[in-house]
Amino acid sequence: MSVTAVVVAAGRAERFGSLKQFLTLGNETVVRHSVARARSVADRVVVVVPADYDGDGEGADVICIGGATRSASVRSGLSQIGDADIVVIHDAARPFASPALFSRVVSAVESGADAAIPGIAVVDTLKRVASSLPSFSLGTVERDELVAVQTPQAFRTATLVAAHAHDAEATDDAALVERAGGRVTIVEGEVSNRKITTRDDYEWAIWFEGSRS
Repeated sequence: MSVTAVVVAAGRAERFGSLKQFLTLGNETVVRHSVARARSVADRVVVVVPADYDGDGEGADVICIGGATRSASVRSGLSQIGDADIVVIHDAARPFASPALFSRVVSAVESGADAAIPGIAVVDTLKRVASSLPSFSLGTVERDELVAVQTPQAFRTATLVAAHAHDAEATDDAALVERAGGRVTIVEGEVSNRKITTRDDYEWAIWFEGSRS
């Protein structure tokens, strides 16, 4: 089955304060690391970038402009995937997803799942709160049936395209497939597949990249 990857790098990174996906790790941008990892399973890699992007494509085969939301940016990428049987969606801000992780999600879809996503066990105690912090606790959430979800996420192409019909919105693509009644398989994620969201995450990423060299 043919595989295309869409690396989503169009976010404005408002919490970070700058375009974190184009900062460097070692000698390469964060996006370029993510594109290289995606290529471990993909015949074709599409990178979705901001409208003012002026780079060289970060090693991807196709560059396209993102939209106002993450879901709109994914749809922009989906318009460029050709006739791929499986599409892998990956956030550019996760530069350390291993080739083995990409392989796990793709293999699960090849084995019959509509979608496959990585998850890691939740180890912290979780509380429901009344509103945004500072707040007060409304109770403790049982974590036995919870996982923290990551990308890359793999999908049967037709399933994901249908889930994105009518400009649907969600924080991740698997949620759209779930809403449409699709079967989403959870595979083992990776603790090192950390998303760069804050400056502390970026400092960790610099350390982690250096520790591997």
